[in-house]
Amino acid sequence: MDPTTQAFLAALLGAVVATSAMVAWYISEDRQRRLPHVEEPVVPPEVATVLSVLRSSAVVVDDDDTVLKASAPAYALGLVRGTSLLSGELADLVHQVRRDGQIRETELVMSRPGVPARHVTARVAPLGSRLVLALVEDRTRERRVEAVRRDFVANVSHELKTPVGAIRVLADAVTEAAEDPEAVRRFAGRMLTESDRLTQLVLQIIELSRLQGDEPLEAPEAVDVDEVISTAVDTSAIDADKKGISVHTGGVEGLQVFGNEDQVLAAVANLISNAVAYSDPGSTVSVTTRADQGSVEIAVVDQGIGIPQDEIDRIFERFYRVDPARHRSTGGTGLGLSIVKHVAATHGGEVRVWSVEGQGSTFTLTLPQHLPSAEHGANSLVTTPTHKEDRP
Repeated sequence: MDPTTQAFLAALLGAVVATSAMVAWYISEDRQRRLPHVEEPVVPPEVATVLSVLRSSAVVVDDDDTVLKASAPAYALGLVRGTSLLSGELADLVHQVRRDGQIRETELVMSRPGVPARHVTARVAPLGSRLVLALVEDRTRERRVEAVRRDFVANVSHELKTPVGAIRVLADAVTEAAEDPEAVRRFAGRMLTESDRLTQLVLQIIELSRLQGDEPLEAPEAVDVDEVISTAVDTSAIDADKKGISVHTGGVEGLQVFGNEDQVLAAVANLISNAVAYSDPGSTVSVTTRADQGSVEIAVVDQGIGIPQDEIDRIFERFYRVDPARHRSTGGTGLGLSIVKHVAATHGGEVRVWSVEGQGSTFTLTLPQHLPSAEHGANSLVTTPTHKEDRP
């Protein structure tokens, strides 16, 4: 092949290669232009991040009423299932906000089969041109607390009216019987009884209100359980003697709990007082102690009327009485077990009850144990508690 032909073929081959390269570049550019366009997320990432850290239930709904984003609490509360709102009232509120763009806030009661009703507050606002944001707060606990407070005020008013009214009537009776010394002494004695009852009620209300503040103990200290029980037994000695009831103490000696002595004494005294009040004449009340895995258990056992099974969960409610007539005759206020419950909670313990109607009850107060050896280091000797004899 002559040189001219070779040069021509080389030039032709170069042109083909260059043309192929240009075609490949144009094809690549065309393919890049035709790649599917990735749409921006409907819910902005910043909004999604904020919703994920909110404690309240948050739901983002588009213009087709489809839930695009919902926080975990929204699912837990039952606001959303899949991509749909379950609350018709909330959906109506979303429609109103989408229609006029005005922020709305309302209270709703959400109910589902087999689940207690929930009281919630909903705040709905537009989020851009297409989306609507709903923030829902569960207010069930706050409503329950408000109801308890209202009941407490109503109950206190009712309880105070009885002794105050009685004192007023007795005062009128004393005035009318001014010239009858025997009648005056009788009415004056009843006035003293009612005034003592009123004083006890007021003091217990103050004590209960202070305990319900959930404030930590100011200066917790080692509390001698033996001394507390001895003082509590002495407090109920007169009432026990009147009914011929024997109060026996026993269990482990030398135990200590960590807390406030006055509060622990109030709790134990209330348990013993209740046991005496609800026991039949001539029966026995037992108070025993034992240590169990860092806790001290104080058990008060009576042989009284017992508690019906359907009422056991209510006995720690304020002013609740298993036998109102009998409790009224003993001068009780219905606040004793509430105080016991709050003392236990304040000290990080608990109170349990076992009861059979007609056979008696056992109340067990559990409090954190105080170990004296811990104050002197790990090498200190730990004295093993000894058992004490029953005391009359």
